[in-house]
Amino acid sequence: AADVFREHAALSGFENNGTRDFDISLLDKISEGEYSSMESFQWPLSANSPNGTKRMFADGKFFTASGKAQFIAITPRPPVHPTTEEFPLILNTGRVRDQWHTMTRTAKTAKLMAHKDEVYVTVHPDDAKKYQLVEGELAKLTSPLGEGKQVIARVEVSDSIRPGSLFVPIHWTAQYSSHGRVDVLVQPVGDPLSGQPESKHSPVKIEPFKAKWYGFILSREPIETQGIEYWVKVKGKQFYRYEIACTVRPVDLEVWTDSILGLDGDKVQYQDASGDRYRSARIVDGRLQSVVFIAPSIEMPSRSWLGSVFTKNEIDAKTRLSLLAGQQSGAKDEGQTICSCFGVGINTIVEAIHKDKLTSVEAIGKALKAGTNCGSCVPELTEILAKELK
Repeated sequence: AADVFREHAALSGFENNGTRDFDISLLDKISEGEYSSMESFQWPLSANSPNGTKRMFADGKFFTASGKAQFIAITPRPPVHPTTEEFPLILNTGRVRDQWHTMTRTAKTAKLMAHKDEVYVTVHPDDAKKYQLVEGELAKLTSPLGEGKQVIARVEVSDSIRPGSLFVPIHWTAQYSSHGRVDVLVQPVGDPLSGQPESKHSPVKIEPFKAKWYGFILSREPIETQGIEYWVKVKGKQFYRYEIACTVRPVDLEVWTDSILGLDGDKVQYQDASGDRYRSARIVDGRLQSVVFIAPSIEMPSRSWLGSVFTKNEIDAKTRLSLLAGQQSGAKDEGQTICSCFGVGINTIVEAIHKDKLTSVEAIGKALKAGTNCGSCVPELTEILAKELK
């Protein structure tokens, strides 16, 4: 790694002579030890700026032919595709905190998937009411590009977005979701210079995805998802989790789950009299191999405790009895992870705010460590604190 960095540093200074802003050529001979202990700095870091550059352009010089700042005049124009009566909402797209582009690397890390683990659409409360969308259920988004090109996402109702607008993250691909590719809704209209599409302004419509049943599957091995209308794949610690939903219920849920997960090992299962609620767990060589929960609504146990069972080399009798309940008696549910650095969940944060009378983000950090490392969860901590102290 140090060899690559030295070459990178040397190239930053090649034929530069102060003509390019990125220059870290002072590090082109950095040793292995220096590289390993290197702390962050602000570039340029060169012979002319041996201590780094605290503030760019403080000397009044810019990296242009004249050395002066340049304002480039543009002719503003509205988006090519405005909203219509049929497609009345504006779709905005962007990143989420712990993911990078199409998740080819970050999705393989269970810790990074704990924060936002599923494709979601953020909707203002007024629009949620208008379009009959329910927090935690699924919604279908389509655009003028055609009914076949759609996104199905988990509904997140929030006043952080303005009425008339929706937000869907860019990261999910066909590798990790059945209908999470937001690019299928974006019009192929590119900027004449950059080629950037209008990914911040796509006219769409939204409606509930009328699922007959919801469920989740946790399995040591990846499963075949063909035939499942909606699914999202999430990497856990020693298991894969699939959030699933369909508009048509299988005739026999036991037969259907066996066809997906196989027949190996011992199986414990439960199905209610109506046949609409089904739960099963399969144990192979004393270890949990898979678990399935299916219900006609989103009201199901947290996945956290069940996921933790996959790390056990052998399941004891008490754990085995708790599998179909989805939670062991007395076990604490952390809730959705807010602080990825220290694995602090929202339920723990809310409990501490009220129990310990915490009134600032700093106080939360002191009590739980949340927000004290990389700091990227501080905005969410601020939002949670404001909500709980209302």
